[in-house]
Formats: sequence, structure tokens, C-alpha cells
Amino acid sequence: MTFFETLPSDMAEVVTDLKRGDQPFAFATIVRTAGATAAKPGAKAVLSTDGTILRGWLGGGCTRGAVKRAALEALQSGQPQLISVAPEELLAEKGVAPGDEIEGTRFARNGCPSKGSIDIFIEPYLPVPQLTVIGASPVAQALSRLASEFQWFVSPDIAETHAARKKIIVIATQGAGDLDALTRALEATPDYVAFVGSRRKYASLSEKLAAKGIDPAAIAAVKAPAGLDIGAVTPEEIALSILAELVAVRRAALRDTTPE
Repeated sequence: MTFFETLPSDMAEVVTDLKRGDQPFAFATIVRTAGATAAKPGAKAVLSTDGTILRGWLGGGCTRGAVKRAALEALQSGQPQLISVAPEELLAEKGVAPGDEIEGTRFARNGCPSKGSIDIFIEPYLPVPQLTVIGASPVAQALSRLASEFQWFVSPDIAETHAARKKIIVIATQGAGDLDALTRALEATPDYVAFVGSRRKYASLSEKLAAKGIDPAAIAAVKAPAGLDIGAVTPEEIALSILAELVAVRRAALRDTTPE
């Protein structure tokens, strides 16, 4: 049984619709309370991309602003947020001010007369990136198969767009229309482009791309050769090295903020 299957039916229905429509959302759970609070630990809510509560309840207006800000941050960064909403005098006793973040907890002021404290965990749910593999080479075929097994959204059509998904393109034409594929890829303004080929080959193609009027910054941003240097030889090994690199790119924000 999955986590979402344990939700109340009305909340699960909202989540299902959002996931079916490739819409990002955030899920909030109250994990601790102290003093007088309307909502109690275990209370949940589904939040939209603008921080609005679509279904569920987290108490009254005392937490609304803090929850909205944390939801927007979670959806922007792709990282969970833990907020602690407490009366200003209690924050002062702890030596923190509203907006401070200490050891992964962001503090916010509770201005309600109840003077209660609430800790809320907010987790973002973002559609997986859209991976378009251009080419019919053995590497392209192996990468498409492997990425699908790891729950990447693999699209064969560069023109297919999903606004909520990051767009990643790998050119694995390997000599069969490299320049045309690179041109189409860069004109699609993706979030990340990788080229299966040597640095020398891409340097030559870069000059031709520049002559076609492609943005120099976009040309320079292409990762060539694609993949991590793991000594890959076979198409399957090369595909594995590329997918490993794409995972690293996808998880970069979380990795960069993980304490050592």
C-alpha cells in the first residue's frame, strides 16, 4: 500500500487528479504541537503551486502565511521544508527571530491569541523531468530503455511539451544528422542538453551552430561528451553513464544543501 492510498478519499482524489495532469503540488503534515492549537499532529493538507490549500486543514489563519511561504519554497527548490510556527516571545526565548533557519527548521511567528506552537513538514511533489533521446543509435535505444526503468518520463518527440516538467535532451545520433539534431534541441530551449560524441567533434559542430545563429551561451552549455567518465565501452554502459549523470543533475539542488 502506498502513502497516498492511506489518505482520506477526498484528498486522495485531488492528489490523483494533480498527478494525472502532471501538476506539481505540496503535501503538508503537522508533526508536533504545543499549547493551545486548533489542529493536532497528523493533520494534513494538499497545497497548490501558489500555496493555496486544495484539500485538508492545518488550523486557522495563524499558520496560513508561513505555510504558503514554505510551500512556495519547497516547490521552487524541490526540497522539503520544516517550519515551526510559535509565539514571538517563545521564539525570543530560543534566541531566534521569525525567518531564521536553524538545523533545517525555519521559524515563523504565530500572532494568534492562542499562543500555541505548531511544527509542519511540507514535501513537494514535482513531475519527473521529460527526457527526449534523439537518435536511433544503439546508445539512444539503450538509454531510452534504461531511463524508463528508473521512472523517467521518456518522450520520443522533441516537440512534446509538459509545462511542469523540466526538459532534458540527449543527442545520440552518432553521426546521423548531428547538426540538425543539435539545432532542433537548442531551439527547443531545454533545461539541459547532452551530446554523445567527443569534445573535438562537438567543438567542430559548435562552430556550425554559431554560424546558424544559435545563442553562444546555449552552445557552451551543452554537455559533451555526455555521461560520467566510468570507462564505458558498450552502448549499455554508455547509456548507464549518461543516466547516472542525469540523476546527478536532477539531484544537484538537494545534494548541494545536504550537511556534510
